[in-house]
Amino acid sequence: MDISLQLIVILVCLFYGARKGGVALGLLGGIGIIIMTFVFGLKPGKPPVDVMLTIIAVVAASATLQASGGLEVMLKGAEKLLRRNPKYVSILAPFTTCILTILCGTGHVVYTMLPIIYDVAIKNNIRPERPMAASSISAQMGILASPVSVAVVALVAFLAKAPVGDHVIDFVQVLSITIPSTLVGVLMIGIFSWFRGKDLDQDPEFQARIADPEQRKLIYGESATLMGKILSRDQWTAMWIFLGAIAVVAFLGAFPNLRPAFDGKPMSMVLTIQMFMLLAGALMIMFTKTDPATIGKTEVFRAGMIAVVAVFGIAWMADTVFEAHLPVIKEALSELVKTQPWTFAIALLLVSKLVNSQAAAISAMVPVGLAIGVPPGYIVAFAAASYGYYILPTYPSDLAAIQFDRSGTTRIGKYVINHSFILPGLIGVSTSCLVGFLLAGAYGLI
Repeated sequence: MDISLQLIVILVCLFYGARKGGVALGLLGGIGIIIMTFVFGLKPGKPPVDVMLTIIAVVAASATLQASGGLEVMLKGAEKLLRRNPKYVSILAPFTTCILTILCGTGHVVYTMLPIIYDVAIKNNIRPERPMAASSISAQMGILASPVSVAVVALVAFLAKAPVGDHVIDFVQVLSITIPSTLVGVLMIGIFSWFRGKDLDQDPEFQARIADPEQRKLIYGESATLMGKILSRDQWTAMWIFLGAIAVVAFLGAFPNLRPAFDGKPMSMVLTIQMFMLLAGALMIMFTKTDPATIGKTEVFRAGMIAVVAVFGIAWMADTVFEAHLPVIKEALSELVKTQPWTFAIALLLVSKLVNSQAAAISAMVPVGLAIGVPPGYIVAFAAASYGYYILPTYPSDLAAIQFDRSGTTRIGKYVINHSFILPGLIGVSTSCLVGFLLAGAYGLI
């Protein structure tokens, strides 16, 4: 009976926190952990300190990149690609936002690209919904393919404690599965988006809208562009410092013998990423004229700190309950996950929707999955299922895509669930899970 009440408390905290948004999700986890400890008498679990510190380090570097203007260098390059190939914007735009996320470790870089993607589409009479919805979804999917994303670091940290035989699924093996599976998923989103919806000249709603001269002026209004902007040497320097740090992290992940060894083992990739992200931020401040006071005011920093609080409260609350009842949960679910391990993907997807964060979903569910006997190979194969918050159109990047699409084609449907993002999300995540499963099998992990 106690476990049922405790699960109800968790769900209430998740639902209420998700409705309030922002840091509320993490703070509601604080209420949950107090109820578990003081009311139910459970021993407090362990908050995911390594994950939280990694978020802080990565966000500090990414926010410094944005404050220095280095991010604009990447965005301008992406815009140049789209404007040179406008016919293929429905396929190229999702790849540009996904790759930007892979490089920066956060999907929030998509906000600056959305008005550019809209402008390229509408000026070439392409239905804006096609690249806009696809780009918002693909930006979030890129998180599982980024060597500096919190979700990947958390996944690697948990897998390090669960060897397969005498082998641990390490940083490189995780990325060797998540990168190709993500890119194939994005490709399928692009192909689907190429054909989705009516062409603008065949869409009666759109035609009725532009029949009004004021609406037409609004829809086809001024271009959003970075093309005319002159980039400074400092901006280029900041970008190369940031990309150089990512390259070093990836290199050290591929060659663990190059990392310092302690007690006979190479230093963990969690610590390596933390060190080199802090180093990247410091070098950008030292070698550019970036004002440190502006770093904390960036969108990347704000979103990242919200993620820290969310992971802290939610993962701590969940760990407390599951750790206290692990024998019961293991007995009830172990047979199911052994015979049908794909059910873990469904659970991960649903939890992700509740917490609106891939890192928080992984922090809450991967330790539980490993504890009840889900093979580590399946957890890596189905990692893409940690992105489930496209199911309802409540995530900031999806809402931003709707707002930036002045044509009204990217929208929330009458029944809410029939919105512009649901099909690209289902196609992308299911494809990535399928490809991840095939790759994990090919590598002998399952």
